[in-house]
Amino acid sequence: MSILIRDVREHELDSVLALNNAAAPSILPIEPGRLRYFFDQAEYFRVAERDGTIAGFMVGFGSHADHDSSNFRWFGERHPHFFYIDRIVVASRRRGGGVGRAFYADAQSYAELRYPQLACEVFLDADEQPGRPDPALLFHGSFGFREIGQHVMPEKGLRASMLMKPLCSYEWVQATYGEALPHQPWLTQPRVRPAQTSRTAVGAA
Repeated sequence: MSILIRDVREHELDSVLALNNAAAPSILPIEPGRLRYFFDQAEYFRVAERDGTIAGFMVGFGSHADHDSSNFRWFGERHPHFFYIDRIVVASRRRGGGVGRAFYADAQSYAELRYPQLACEVFLDADEQPGRPDPALLFHGSFGFREIGQHVMPEKGLRASMLMKPLCSYEWVQATYGEALPHQPWLTQPRVRPAQTSRTAVGAA
């Protein structure tokens, strides 16, 4: 069956939360308030739908965001302009079925029109055997990500491999269109976040 990537809907947050916390320890567990923060603030918050059910989700922030992740700040201290993938989660029963690849293809299509680089991290297993890297590093490496450093999250004590991928289309898009991208149905648009809707309503009043 085909995979549909679309913006998350508010009534789906409970399902997304359960999906996230079932993926521990490879994904950090979160509280409902943290997920609400993602819903209210994230530039990119999309789900994968397959056979009528949610098969995964991805959350992303542009480098201009006021995001409190220490990994996000690590990238921001070294690179001025990037699109950061905060997390990607795929339901265990859907792994190996192309959902992760569909997400990264969608995120890259969105980001390369607006940012010169993609950034993300992979948590490193302290018990990992030398010479046998985490399969997640192979997955990201196959998409063109390369490690630019490592970072220990002070709030968790977890070490992460910090990865970036250059987006080769960005320079041409900026030279040709600048910030005035054409309105085309195949172009993924930034989410209209609840906080933005509230500000618009107040201004109209």
